[in-house]
Amino acid sequence: MAQHEYLVTGMTCGHCERAVRDEVSRIPGVTAIEVSASTGLLTVSAETLDDNAVLSAVDEAGYDAARL
Repeated sequence: MAQHEYLVTGMTCGHCERAVRDEVSRIPGVTAIEVSASTGLLTVSAETLDDNAVLSAVDEAGYDAARL
């Protein structure tokens, strides 16, 4: 299982974390998600993962992200 890390900008609270988590969880193959508004880190676990799918999901939640 590979872990992919992203820096998400604009998150400030638990609601922001939930919004990102909800969108990313819709990506097929995602098995775990950790997101922190205080650090801006998003960690996604999956066997295979398309970075563009994650970036699009974060955008859909209303935030910007970049792969670390």
